[in-house]
Amino acid sequence: MRTIVTMAALKAMCIAGLIWCCTALGAHNGKPAFRVIAFFTAKQDQAHITFVREAERWFPEIAAKYHFGFDTTSNWHNLNADFLAAYQVVVFLDTRPEEPAQRAAFQAYMEQGGAWMGFHFAAFALTPSAVPANWDWYHNTFLGSGSYVSNTWRPTSAILRVEDRKHPATYHLPETFRSSPNEWYRWDKDLRQNPDIHILLSIDSTSFPLGTGPKQHEIWHTGYYPVVWTNKNYKMIYLNMGHNDIDYEHQHGATNRTLSYTLNNPIQDRLIIDGLLWLGDREKKAPGAVK
Repeated sequence: MRTIVTMAALKAMCIAGLIWCCTALGAHNGKPAFRVIAFFTAKQDQAHITFVREAERWFPEIAAKYHFGFDTTSNWHNLNADFLAAYQVVVFLDTRPEEPAQRAAFQAYMEQGGAWMGFHFAAFALTPSAVPANWDWYHNTFLGSGSYVSNTWRPTSAILRVEDRKHPATYHLPETFRSSPNEWYRWDKDLRQNPDIHILLSIDSTSFPLGTGPKQHEIWHTGYYPVVWTNKNYKMIYLNMGHNDIDYEHQHGATNRTLSYTLNNPIQDRLIIDGLLWLGDREKKAPGAVK
């Protein structure tokens, strides 16, 4: 009798285990954990265009691996409440919305609990330029950086220092690491003075001199430069990465050949992946976050 009971119990456990495995497999093959929509323009600088093309290849692979949905659009008119309702995370790959209705829809989306990841040129604003500083909430309140001031040149790797290794986006990172080549930005506002801004990564002093010129003012020798940060009032993360090196001078051929890539650095890629997974998890809060 004991043997019969034991066999029956074992059979029941096997059946239960099979059901659990089938259920888990169905979860991976069914509804994604969250959905991401990436907006882009890809019409300006060749370095931004090549990053967008790189991102269009890389993000779907990451989405498949980590079981979330990923779509792209270059139609900024899709930045409206009805369209955004289907997505938990918005990504700006290379620029920002320009029309008042699009801007209002994005602000409402974020204030109502949406999540956002932005790269490089998505934070750019300079008056006078083709991208003027004419969106106060986005540049001064949301990003906190204000206007663009200057940049390094040429695009080059930097040693980045992780300011907070307890944040969900950074807890897999070492204390310092070498980034992919990038054009680094400087801003007119000191993010350290903004109590709403939480700086995650900055340029380590061992990077200096940073840049190769030939213009001397585009080579940085000292200073504090944040490159990744969040705003405690929103589920967001900005990364200054996203500008590949390009053969503008045609030293390596007749076309603007891409000389470096952003999304081929395992440590930096881990930052982006973990940042995106944090954004997609509505229940996971960052230390000190208001929302």
